[in-house]
Amino acid sequence: MPKPIELPPAVARRFVEDLRLFHLEPNAIKRNEIAARQLHVLQTYQPARAKRLRLNDVKEMFALM
Repeated sequence: MPKPIELPPAVARRFVEDLRLFHLEPNAIKRNEIAARQLHVLQTYQPARAKRLRLNDVKEMFALM
């Protein structure tokens, strides 16, 4: 699992909202869209030397939370 990423409060709140939407969404394609949106945001705040996040990493984070 990648190292923790420091997020601004507004971005962290949006992550939690998407986490809830991900778990409520029955459609797998829409769940992938939610995870892809967060992947893009998290990559923006990821340190340059860190291992790049993948869609499966975000989906795993959502599953663990």
